[in-house]
Amino acid sequence: MTGLVGWTRDLSVTEKIYGIAAGLMVVTIVLMVMSIQSVRLQTGYRHLQGSSAQAATNVGRVNGLIYAIVMESRGIYMSTERTKVKQYADELLKRNRELASVMERWKETVRADDAEQFSAFKKRIDQFIEFRRELVRRAVEISPAAGREWGDNDANRALRTQLNVDLEALARIYNERTVEASELGDQGRYAAWYLLALGLGALIFAALNVLVMRRSVVGPLHEITEATDRIAAGNINCRIPHYARADEIGNLAYAVQNFRDAVSRNVELEELGLGMAKQRDAAMDERDKYSDKYQATKWQLAAAINSMPQGLIMLDSKAQVLALNDQYRKLYGLPSKIKAGSSLEEILQHRVDSGLFEGNIKQYLAAILDRIAKRQPTSYEINLSDSRVIKIHERPMDGGGWVSVQEDITAQRKGQKVLERTEEFLVAIVENIPEGILVKDARNLRYLFVNKAAEEMIGMSRGEIMGKTPRELFPPSAAELIEKRDRQLLERKQQLEAIVDTVDNPVKGRRTIAVRRLQIGGPDRESHLFVSMIEDRTGQTEVAAQTEVAA
Repeated sequence: MTGLVGWTRDLSVTEKIYGIAAGLMVVTIVLMVMSIQSVRLQTGYRHLQGSSAQAATNVGRVNGLIYAIVMESRGIYMSTERTKVKQYADELLKRNRELASVMERWKETVRADDAEQFSAFKKRIDQFIEFRRELVRRAVEISPAAGREWGDNDANRALRTQLNVDLEALARIYNERTVEASELGDQGRYAAWYLLALGLGALIFAALNVLVMRRSVVGPLHEITEATDRIAAGNINCRIPHYARADEIGNLAYAVQNFRDAVSRNVELEELGLGMAKQRDAAMDERDKYSDKYQATKWQLAAAINSMPQGLIMLDSKAQVLALNDQYRKLYGLPSKIKAGSSLEEILQHRVDSGLFEGNIKQYLAAILDRIAKRQPTSYEINLSDSRVIKIHERPMDGGGWVSVQEDITAQRKGQKVLERTEEFLVAIVENIPEGILVKDARNLRYLFVNKAAEEMIGMSRGEIMGKTPRELFPPSAAELIEKRDRQLLERKQQLEAIVDTVDNPVKGRRTIAVRRLQIGGPDRESHLFVSMIEDRTGQTEVAAQTEVAA
């Protein structure tokens, strides 16, 4: 035993624990295997014993029923009265049914060793039953003599003889099965003894392990613990046991030795700690200064954000609110509980509850998260249920955040609609007045707009006129006259009195026109236009001439 303990001292604690665990595992596995084998043997024994007993019972039962059927058959042979024959016949049929029932139950317990023999035996039993059934029919329906003639023959006797042979063969098979069951019982008893021996071996192994662990692990740990208590009490000169061991116990003793050395330096560390405390206080003062600057910057930023005329909200990469200003709260009527740290989903839910959002929250939130992940800036407008129009500009921030600037542009949109309606109204008027309207770019003298009346006067479509100069549309004399009038307009700013000119039209010939001109913008402005209002007086001039001639 002392040699075993001495040998274990050369092992580490981990090796000892793993060795103990491995040994116990091996013993446990062997015990489990033997237990399974024992259960298997016992189960096989009970099954063989039960099937052997059942088979023996079936052999005896079938043999007795065959004998009873034969005796009932003889009663039919020897009777001359039909009533007696009927009585024996009923009894024989009853025995026939019992025999068939026994064979069906027997069939359920057949195994591989008696399957072939049982199959041949059952065929002969079926022949025997059918033969006796026919005997009863002949004896009852024809005469007892006919039944005797059918039953008293060599074929019947040969069948009975073969049945006896089959029963003897099955009995031998079941005797062998009984012997096999007895052998399994013996093996089960041996297995029980093996289990007992393994159990005793496991107990002995466990006792040895406890002894080894106590002497090589538990005991040294207790001694080291006592040494640690002495050091904690102030005895820093005590000896540390097991310091020279090379396993985990030695490592622990080495750590305790270091602890003892560290205690002796505590005074020096306390003195150093005083100086470090002063440095720490200075560092904390510096940190407070930076904190004050940070808070001031934070307040300035918050003031700047809240003074913005637009609503602003900042989100992190998970759509959590980092900051939002008062204008954003006003846009959607957000309560005070929604603040930095809330989620965009909470804001959308509040808008749903207040009737300012009618979309699908999950889909809208998923689209926002997708744009945040892709860092994809975008601008769009949304229409609220209260008829307001909100312009939204979204941009990514450094560090993965997201900023959205939102502005109520309802008034702008209403103004645009009024302007559009006004433009439509003016266009309708210009298109339907009888005077021709021509708008020309003063910089390059190209036509920009032509109304319907001007198309009729010139005899060309606006597609043929717009974008071209007078020299590209009219004869040189007419183009020079038009350019002369343009120069006069440039000097006078406007020409509201009508000037009557005669020009050559390439389509309609010589025409007499009265023109009023207006200048819009100027050379130093973004837009500089000449507007001409033309009245075709050709017909009026011809009528006046004819009147003068008639006079």
